[in-house]
Amino acid sequence: MSEASGHLAENIVYFARCLREAGLPVGPASVLDAIAAVETARIGDRDDFYWTLHAVFVKRHEQSILFEQAFALFWRKRALMDKLIAMMSPVAVDRSEKKARPQAGSQRVNEAMFKQAPKEQAEEKVLELDARLTVSEREVLKDKDFAQMTAAEIALAKREMVRLRMPVDLVETRRLVPGEGRVIDLRRTMRAAMRNAGHVVDIKFRRPAVKHPPIVALCDISGSMADYSRLFLHFLHAVSEQGRRVHAFVFATRLTNITRALRTRDPDEALEQCSRLVKDWDGGTRIAHCLERFNKDWSRRVLGQGAVVLLITDGLERQVDAGLAHEMDRVQRSCRRFIWLNPLLRFQAFEARAAGIKAMLPHVDEFRTMHNLKSMGDLVRALGREADADADPAAWLRKVA
Repeated sequence: MSEASGHLAENIVYFARCLREAGLPVGPASVLDAIAAVETARIGDRDDFYWTLHAVFVKRHEQSILFEQAFALFWRKRALMDKLIAMMSPVAVDRSEKKARPQAGSQRVNEAMFKQAPKEQAEEKVLELDARLTVSEREVLKDKDFAQMTAAEIALAKREMVRLRMPVDLVETRRLVPGEGRVIDLRRTMRAAMRNAGHVVDIKFRRPAVKHPPIVALCDISGSMADYSRLFLHFLHAVSEQGRRVHAFVFATRLTNITRALRTRDPDEALEQCSRLVKDWDGGTRIAHCLERFNKDWSRRVLGQGAVVLLITDGLERQVDAGLAHEMDRVQRSCRRFIWLNPLLRFQAFEARAAGIKAMLPHVDEFRTMHNLKSMGDLVRALGREADADADPAAWLRKVA
């Protein structure tokens, strides 16, 4: 048993290092807990081994994707898995290994697994980097899809989001302040006249106050949108740090208000608090139901003073009925601008043929992509001007008419 435990401990330690390289916060204490858990559980098959390590190493919902990819790559050798299981249990259950579909984050896990490449591969990598010295790394990063970024590239992308500067998109409010306007300020006028004993009456005026419109974000965090929404929340945190009013909501099967958690100064701590509040991360999608809850519970509170609503979702609703279009129409009528950000637009062959997308498109003002830093910069610039012809949602409906 000592020899088996030794081999098992070595493999778990190396697996933990790969998880840490892929971006999971795995420390020495977690490694010791994992070894103790596996020895105590007396695993009998691959599923038991997977969920035992998952219970120790995965602390947040969004870490499950990276763990699944790392586990599939590290333990993909059938002989190694069977040997470890045989060491821990006298009887091992023979089950065929299922072939998993490639998911987002697999490139990050691959780099973590095979970080120390052979010399031949290392030389090829150096030559490739030399050939690309003429291209700016920042420009390459701007065009890279969020779902295909490595852990290091995601860290660079977060720093680039902080550098984005929101436009001066001031709008007039109903509140009146002193200034050059058409409304006479009787109180200030009488006070000025009393200072001159009424000999000279200098009429004072008031004008509408101007403010930046609040940004209301509705982020889809279902399984197909988790990678994009997570980085979009980093973008919203950077915007709020610039003094802009941001109201953030996330939804999958239910609607969750994360505005207060997003106001935390540290971005990683803010996302950590958001993950604690959300119970349906990587779940299904109920867009119509979540929009209904937003319209009933929150729209009157947050959609004032010319609010701009940013809806980030792929629009792949499972049950499409008249309620989806009705709720979308209510949101559009309640805000100044309704912008739909859909990562599916990154595909050149995209067409608005899905029932959910066709029901939602007529009720938005702009239809844009959101899958990389370049599209995020385009959104920032678009907030300071009128809608572009390329973002016209009616154009997408005409293509499938």
